[in-house]
Parts: sequence; C-alpha cells; structure tokens
Amino acid sequence: MNPLSSIAGIAASTASPAAAVAPSAVAKTEAAPFSDLLTDAVGQVDALQDQAATAIKGLMTGSGVDVHQAIIATEKASMAFELALAVRNKAVQAYQQVMGMQF
Repeated sequence: MNPLSSIAGIAASTASPAAAVAPSAVAKTEAAPFSDLLTDAVGQVDALQDQAATAIKGLMTGSGVDVHQAIIATEKASMAFELALAVRNKAVQAYQQVMGMQF
C-alpha cells in the first residue's frame, strides 16, 4: 500500500468538516437578528425580576414561600440584571471605540 495514497485519503476526509454536514441541516439553522436576541434577553431578565417580586410578596404575606426560595429568586434576578448591565456596558464601549476610529 502506498503511504501517500493513505495520507491523501485522510487529508480528503478531514479537509472540509463543513462538507460532511448535510446542506439541509445548514439551511435550517438561521441566525436570529441581534435585536431579537437582545429583546429575548431583556424579556428573560424582566421575567426573573417579576418572579423575585412575587416571591418577596409571598414571603411578606406568608403565603407559603420559604425564605430561601425568596432569596434564590432575588439573587437570580440580581445576577441576570448585572449580566445584562455588563453586556450593555460592553456594547457602549465597543460603539465608542468604533466612533473614535478615523478612516
């Protein structure tokens, strides 16, 4: 067996991993617009804030919400908000850098 032919066979099989993916699978995965991603993320943060408010209200009224459940809900909401704020700050920073460029 010729060693060059086996190397050529390996190179041909690993040369293009994208070629191994079916074209229909590539066509089905469309990228969502960036604005839709941001809208969904803000909606999720808002939902977590609402869950935290409901948990705190349930804790204060004594309607069966445990203290640890209320604290977990508020921490989830707080962390989600901090993450959204960090993403916003990075986006503003990137925008400012682009605007500072000279062409």
